[in-house]
Amino acid sequence: MNTKNWKVILILSTSPLFIVLAMVVSVLYGVKDIGIVTIWQAITHFDANNVDHNIIMTSRLPRVIAALLVGAALAVSGALMQGVTRNYLASPSIMGVNDGSAFVITLAMVFYPGLSNIHMILLSMVGSAIGAGLVFGFGSLVKNGLSPVRLAIIGTVIGTFLSSIASAVAMFFQVSQNVSVWYSSKIHTVNPDMLILSIPFIMVGLLLAVSISKSVMVASLGDETAISLGQRTKWVKIISILSVVCLTGTAVALVGKIAFVGLIIPHITRFIVGIDYRFIIPCSAVIGAVFLAFCDVLSRYINFPFETPIGVVTAFIGIPFFLYLIRIKGGEQRG
Repeated sequence: MNTKNWKVILILSTSPLFIVLAMVVSVLYGVKDIGIVTIWQAITHFDANNVDHNIIMTSRLPRVIAALLVGAALAVSGALMQGVTRNYLASPSIMGVNDGSAFVITLAMVFYPGLSNIHMILLSMVGSAIGAGLVFGFGSLVKNGLSPVRLAIIGTVIGTFLSSIASAVAMFFQVSQNVSVWYSSKIHTVNPDMLILSIPFIMVGLLLAVSISKSVMVASLGDETAISLGQRTKWVKIISILSVVCLTGTAVALVGKIAFVGLIIPHITRFIVGIDYRFIIPCSAVIGAVFLAFCDVLSRYINFPFETPIGVVTAFIGIPFFLYLIRIKGGEQRG
């Protein structure tokens, strides 16, 4: 067994340990530090009259579960997009997927207030598809528009346009405060009911991604090679789109826009485990989950005792990484 396979086994076998560690650290530390004994008591003998127990069960535990799920969802979405499009800059935050979701959610809150959580998730998925469709549609109309850098520019422009329209609509109808959570990405405001409802959607998206991981590996070699190997590239792309829409749409509906996770994590994972997407996708899910959970913990201390949006933390890490990728790989599509 080669070195890469051992790394995959190591990541996947130790993933429960790191996930538990991330959960414990997230529940322990915050504006009010809580002891490990208190956490155990809250889980085994919950007391509704105990303030610490309520903080654990209604705030910190839901937020770390949300961070783990969203981190996995965004990382796998980015891995799928990079593999299928063969674009090393592809990610939900750059290709308009996140912005499309937030845009449609804003319109829904303005024109159809009081929608149920399930409707919010479904509409967010529709928005993801719209955002991605606009970016890749415009990219296909521009000369070399599907090259990494140009597609990233198109995605940024369209994403900014959608965000601006959404902000203008929210201000005009005086609902800016209600929709701000989808743009500031504060995980501590996660709705426990929405969290429970989101889990099946994220699980379905992850299962779809894992089920086509071998096909994504072939697709990453290029359409001509994939077709010559007998692959139905159209179906691979359709299933990949469904997975990305399901994962990203649910993530945005749950905690709002979080940038760069889908860009950073697949590249880090690829560096560790190699180019085989059978390994990249599951390992990206694990690394992305743990990464975002620890970013959430860090966000509590940047401006202590106030919460900093987790998107600020991921952007602080992601922007230099984004510029580094452009510098070392240039503007050509991977061939």
